[in-house]
Amino acid sequence: MTSFRERNPFTLGVAGTVAIAAVVAAVINYETLPIVGGGTTYQAEFSEAAGLQPSNEVRVAGIKVGEVTEVDLAEDRVLVTFRVSDTWVGDKTSAEIKIKTLLGQKFLALHPVGDTVQDPDVPIPLDRTTTPYDVTTAFEGLASTAGAIDTTQLAESFRTLSETFEGSPGHVRTALDGLSALSRTIASRDDELADLLGNARTISGTLADSGDEFERLIQDGNLLLTELHNRRDAIHELLTGSQRLAEQVSGLVADNREQLTPALERLGTVTDVLQRHTDDLDRSLELAAPYFRVVNNTIGAGRWLDSYLCGLVVENRPYCEIPGGGS
Repeated sequence: MTSFRERNPFTLGVAGTVAIAAVVAAVINYETLPIVGGGTTYQAEFSEAAGLQPSNEVRVAGIKVGEVTEVDLAEDRVLVTFRVSDTWVGDKTSAEIKIKTLLGQKFLALHPVGDTVQDPDVPIPLDRTTTPYDVTTAFEGLASTAGAIDTTQLAESFRTLSETFEGSPGHVRTALDGLSALSRTIASRDDELADLLGNARTISGTLADSGDEFERLIQDGNLLLTELHNRRDAIHELLTGSQRLAEQVSGLVADNREQLTPALERLGTVTDVLQRHTDDLDRSLELAAPYFRVVNNTIGAGRWLDSYLCGLVVENRPYCEIPGGGS
């Protein structure tokens, strides 16, 4: 057998590069592999995409069973490719693009029915698919349409109609006068309306971009409520136990009131005495510190005994004075 040292390094390099490229391609496209990747890929035709995007969820009865992989234009319709796992899809299955959140995120809902399994090579036809009404798109269209209106010409048209029907009955002239006044009002507020619609479009775009954050916020709140629900019994036991403890302590105090009252009174007397002699205690501790330091120095010299004359130095005399007396 030929060793690696004896083999052609160029051949080994080419083979290694091909092997690495094959592994990388398999890792990137593992979901489409026949054994490792799970699920079956189907297609559905829609009259419009309605904001559906790749990686959006595919649900059956509200449960996620897969995801959308591609959204392509096929002549006069949209061809949506999706993959599902462990899900039966019948030959009469219908598909619907639904709104997942109020901010415009979508998902693909399947309603599996039929007598046999849906052929993956045959798309779900247009007559078995439904698209939603998108409020965000409608507002954006309103902003664009309203911005393109020539309000001055509109006001002039209403004014011409009012003059044309001037000889008409009273109620007709009144209606046309109202329309003329309305057109003048719209024309005078042209800039304000344009700003309002532009701001509405900006807000809707910002909310749509923050859809993931709102979804995570709602999911985190749901997790918190679920955890509180799971811990409800423990919290109930804690509160009940605290109540029983309070009742026991109250009963203990009530049963031993005669013994506790004199003890508390004596304790109060002791604290009063200590409070009155706080200054004396502080002074005692202040004087005791030099004394114990000197004693420690005296007995810390081994078999020799040191002596100390307190007050010999002027600076130390205040520490050698006896309270209430001489030195």
